[in-house]
Amino acid sequence: MRIGIGNDHAATDLKFAIVEYLESKGYEVVNYGTDGHDSYDYPLAGQMVAQAIVNKEVDCGICICGTGIGISIAANKVKGIRAACCSEPVSAALAKEHNNAQIICFGARIVGLNMAKAIVDAWLNAKFLGDRHAKRVGMIADIENN
Repeated sequence: MRIGIGNDHAATDLKFAIVEYLESKGYEVVNYGTDGHDSYDYPLAGQMVAQAIVNKEVDCGICICGTGIGISIAANKVKGIRAACCSEPVSAALAKEHNNAQIICFGARIVGLNMAKAIVDAWLNAKFLGDRHAKRVGMIADIENN
């Protein structure tokens, strides 16, 4: 599985740790974020990860900024994308199970490394449940298309 990862300057260190963690588990990770600590605009990274999913360059994505909120808003502006900002693993799993979120987002200033790993694991290990949830995901797409 190919996972796109995007970040701003506030999340560079956490991004590197998550990339290392994912690669140790056998995932291929494609970097769409900054590798430095100079100011970098999170909307750019969020859009790049989201567009990579739409273009089928990666299977899913992880976006990290200071809070996770701004980058998730930016990613959600790309048509067809469902990005969920989560600060704990239960919401991350439900974002996949109920909403079929293709991107998980969190904040480097909000969660530590161990919580970030738990969020990523919960989301990656969850499966979309379909059924009544598929109807609701379809309703979201209808809103987006109108």
